[in-house]
Amino acid sequence: MQKFRGFSILFLFLVFTFLQLPFVLANPVKIKKLKNHFPNNEISNKSVNNTIHSEHKKSVYDSLQLADWGLSHAAFEYARQGFDELVDEGKVHNDSILTIADFSLPSSEKRLFVIDLKNYTVLFNTYVAHGQNSGKAMASSFSNANSSHKSSLGFYVTGQTYQGKNGYSLQLIGLENGINDNAMERTIVMHGADYVSAAFVRMQGYIGRSWGCPAVPKEKSQAIINTIKNGSCLFIYHPQYIAQSTILQS
Repeated sequence: MQKFRGFSILFLFLVFTFLQLPFVLANPVKIKKLKNHFPNNEISNKSVNNTIHSEHKKSVYDSLQLADWGLSHAAFEYARQGFDELVDEGKVHNDSILTIADFSLPSSEKRLFVIDLKNYTVLFNTYVAHGQNSGKAMASSFSNANSSHKSSLGFYVTGQTYQGKNGYSLQLIGLENGINDNAMERTIVMHGADYVSAAFVRMQGYIGRSWGCPAVPKEKSQAIINTIKNGSCLFIYHPQYIAQSTILQS
């Protein structure tokens, strides 16, 4: 009987080991296939990184329960895809902070999300304005042209801070030709504004609008600006942007 029990334990151990083997080998095999598919090491490494990032994106979105915060999965996916590309290209130097303004949402909702990807934390979730000629409650029209008073979509890298006519402000450098690269010339910056508040939502159903700047609540502006300044990524999202994107299509 004792010999039979020993045999049974050995048999169960071998079965368990056999069943676990595919899971142990899955990732190395997948990466090896990716590397063999691309002879160029740079492309190979990028492909492997994208595979890893894909899993990380899902874990960040789910771990932070960003759907419950109101951020759509599509907005986050596109934001992280472009963020990874810009970090790889050296255009974004802060590889931890990602800011998303989701203009598919009405301005009455808190549609600005400042996310610390490395520490799995939503640092800020608040209101953000769109341009007065982009729409009222919903933004639906966008432009890169001077004096359009419309918002420009796409990816930006944050610059330096300064004191301007709207107080403490943050330079935004548009990274996409024909989409937002006139941001500096148009003085499209992040700044605080009294009209970006819950009080305006209660009064008229939507917050006030800017001349194209992603203005934020005045009482939170300094903290937000200090968190995202000097080389982090800002993504202003709307479904209209995807087809014309030069970064997501690269």
